[in-house]
Amino acid sequence: MRIPNHIGIIPDGNRRWAEQKGLPKERGYGHGLDPGLQLFKLCRDLGVREITYYGFTMDNTKRPSVQTKAFTEACIQAVKMLSLEDASLLVIGNTESSKFPKELLPYTVRRTFGRGGTKVNFLVNYGWEWDISSLLSANDKTSLVTCLKSNDISRVDLIIRWGGRRRLSGFLPIQSVYSDFFVIDEYWPDFKPEHLYVALDWYDKQDVTLGG
Repeated sequence: MRIPNHIGIIPDGNRRWAEQKGLPKERGYGHGLDPGLQLFKLCRDLGVREITYYGFTMDNTKRPSVQTKAFTEACIQAVKMLSLEDASLLVIGNTESSKFPKELLPYTVRRTFGRGGTKVNFLVNYGWEWDISSLLSANDKTSLVTCLKSNDISRVDLIIRWGGRRRLSGFLPIQSVYSDFFVIDEYWPDFKPEHLYVALDWYDKQDVTLGG
């Protein structure tokens, strides 16, 4: 099986999962922590070199405060959990905003934990317009990629989105330009390994040409 070098993860459906269980919407985020760690270990063992998790966006912070507090705390816990693994960890997001959790500031420069290995990127208080804002002042001799706030993140081969919705929602627009996109209808807290295997099997059958 052809394994993608870089997989993007959009863990959607947390609020809908909570409602389905008769819980307040904000209770769904915490149930996405173990799936995130499980997925990391599966990808690591399969030889995936880089993973990017979509934590929360600058637009997401417009939600009710009880929800923003819940998903912010979930992101903090997720990053701390990953820092206990063998990984090269980086958090990308607008640190100048009060919505960026100060607990994650130490991770905004890539750090190696354990034996290193898999690159893990976590998008926290991320906005696509924020990411590409420096492009407006770039000159003709400037590399497009170096202008990105997310310039340490490589091109994404495969994006997997849970929750059934078929949109990127601003996920790394430059790195995703040639990404294959696979949607899983189940909600993120209901993650199971089969979801990843089905996505990888589908990806293996795609004709990856990068426009050529």
